[in-house]
Amino acid sequence: MDLSKKLVSTNKLFAGATYYLPQNLSHRDSLTKYEKIPTYLHNDAGDAFLSVAKEIADLVQEKASKGEKCVLGLASGTTPIGLYKELVRLHKEEGLSFQNVVTFNLDEYYKMDPESNTSYSSFIHQNLLDLIDIKPENIFIPASDLPIEEMYEACRQYEAKIQEFGGIDLQILGVARNGVIGFNEPGSSANSRTRVIVLDTVTKSAAASKFNGIQNVPRRGITMGIETILEAKKIVLMAIGEHKANIVKELVEGNVIIENPASFLQNHPNSKVVIDAYAAAALTRVKTPWLVDTCNWSNAQLVRKAVVWLCQKTGKPILKLTDTDYNDNGLSDLIAQQGPAYNLNIRIFNELQHTITGWPGGKPNADDTNRPERKDPAKKKVVVFSPHPDDDVISMGGTLLRLVDQGHDLHVAYEVSGNVAVSDDYVSRFMLLHEYLTEEYDGDNPKHKEYVDNLLGFIDQKGKGDMDTPELRKTKGLIRRMEAKAAVKFAGVKDENIHFLDLPFYETGAIQKSPISEKDVEIIINLLQEIKPQQIFAAGDLSDPHGTHRVCLDAIFIALEHLKEEEWMKDCWLWLYRGAWAEWDIDQIEMCVPISPEELMRKREAILRHGSQKEGAMFMGDDDREFWERAEDRNHATAELYNDLGMAEYEAMEAFVRYWP
Repeated sequence: MDLSKKLVSTNKLFAGATYYLPQNLSHRDSLTKYEKIPTYLHNDAGDAFLSVAKEIADLVQEKASKGEKCVLGLASGTTPIGLYKELVRLHKEEGLSFQNVVTFNLDEYYKMDPESNTSYSSFIHQNLLDLIDIKPENIFIPASDLPIEEMYEACRQYEAKIQEFGGIDLQILGVARNGVIGFNEPGSSANSRTRVIVLDTVTKSAAASKFNGIQNVPRRGITMGIETILEAKKIVLMAIGEHKANIVKELVEGNVIIENPASFLQNHPNSKVVIDAYAAAALTRVKTPWLVDTCNWSNAQLVRKAVVWLCQKTGKPILKLTDTDYNDNGLSDLIAQQGPAYNLNIRIFNELQHTITGWPGGKPNADDTNRPERKDPAKKKVVVFSPHPDDDVISMGGTLLRLVDQGHDLHVAYEVSGNVAVSDDYVSRFMLLHEYLTEEYDGDNPKHKEYVDNLLGFIDQKGKGDMDTPELRKTKGLIRRMEAKAAVKFAGVKDENIHFLDLPFYETGAIQKSPISEKDVEIIINLLQEIKPQQIFAAGDLSDPHGTHRVCLDAIFIALEHLKEEEWMKDCWLWLYRGAWAEWDIDQIEMCVPISPEELMRKREAILRHGSQKEGAMFMGDDDREFWERAEDRNHATAELYNDLGMAEYEAMEAFVRYWP
């Protein structure tokens, strides 16, 4: 199977840049007039990693040709993994040597055993240093296991060692959603140096999954300071994914403030930001390109985006906008080309009105000319792909209920086990109940008792970041299976229509997953061939900060590419929903399903079946609302937005975008 047959979703759905950019691309000064630091936008993450890797390779080779050392500052975290993979490829396939390279790690946890698989020392060795020909004596990582009274001097020595090599030639940075670079938390001063720092709650929450719960995340870290970073001769900050879009806008277009440490890069004479199209979504040149230059208004989606923006800016519903509103807010060329306002408003109002339907599977015996879904067949075979065992009810629980209630043959396919999202404490409580029931009703069953004792014993002695045993992973996966079954059975899905795919890429036992494989795709192909659906729902929520949604969607796209010649595929539509992290922008929405107050309560009940994902769950991120609260707030907000634009007022709404291969 050729995994290169991956359908490219960015141009249609997520990037925005390809069809929102102004016409005058040669006038970069105009295009980037709101940006205070050079920012380079790439269509996808792969292109971004490739460009930075080439820049590093060129610098390494230039220095080598002069007989000089090349000093690199290396960041940890998920963002640079793709960059390091490309550097390893350049070494193995194109002969790039790192013999003249010296590296300094940006940060490390304290107090931390450097050999622990949760240390940044292990991270950088596993992802880069052990895979290239760098000399061990040229690798420097902050000391992390010394007594606290020795750390001040150790940090001073780290600074001195950087200066001994003439300073850092190129510093690689990632950025957290609160602007943190390294472990420089909000409030870090511009003159800060390498030091021990107390990690704030947002930083610890982001690392919680790596340490099997926020309670296990170290309280402190060691980090190069802002001034240390700014002394590098060149700085490249990388940001990948929609969940970085807002902080990218703040650091690129906002003011330099200590609340956003990354903004200090604006003061560096040779720094730049490298991003993919997802991370660019909030930049002015992408989000509101009419404010930077003349736009090509032949794109219908761009026109809708501009009209919705104008409504929000003026506080008016669509049908109350005037020519003056357009002219006074930078949209004079739009109204000149497609006005007057009265005609344009009615057209956009009707487009949005036609996205609303109470029949997500199509309304039987109705004129479907202006409906988002076909009326035939009246009863459809439907597959809902859920990356994790709760994304289905969190993201489209109301629509799922509606599809079942309206008689469609609905299947739910859970793509990964989700076992890493179950805390050890939750398993312990579960096993204690199991142990009690075994003793109460099963008598002295040595097999059961041994299994429980082994699990509880391992959990009791488990160190921070230790990998789960296969038995513990299996138990956590079974807990999530039980919860998922309970949720969709409550919604009326038949037992035989519940599928657990357990895609192999996920089952590494660690937070970092394997690349997508032929086996992953084959599992999806086999399921689709068995069901032959007329309708597929899948998670297009690429804001998921842990990357599983993106991999699962890629696997589906590749499977559909291989199935495209099948007869049943000619009558199969794919709808994409979003999850707990974000909702589609209204200019992208092609189907919006109203949810009544009663349905919203049923959706909540389904979500609450996922007890392991309630308070204290592993992947809550920096949002302390429970998943049912996030889902309801998001559904309420979508309904309110439609209402503000002048549509009917609903309790809540779930939104979808149709994927067009």
